[in-house]
Amino acid sequence: MANSHVPDIGPTFGSVLKRYRSALNVSQEELAFRAGVDRTFVSRLERGIRQPTITTLIGLGLALGVSAAELVRETEAEYLGQIAK
Repeated sequence: MANSHVPDIGPTFGSVLKRYRSALNVSQEELAFRAGVDRTFVSRLERGIRQPTITTLIGLGLALGVSAAELVRETEAEYLGQIAK
């Protein structure tokens, strides 16, 4: 978002993604393999540099054993918590 008062959602999604990946004790490389993406893309997602397409989001969810909806739900909850501050 262009509004300087609203934090970018990319890093928030990255934080959620990394938390799920770490909880499974899976490397970025392994997650990338399972989700059918490049390891550098997973790194960029976790750092908030890139954001996933819906296809990638579903693939990441399958690779992590969680629904894409849950990844979005957690990202939204954290994001809304950030902008409420």
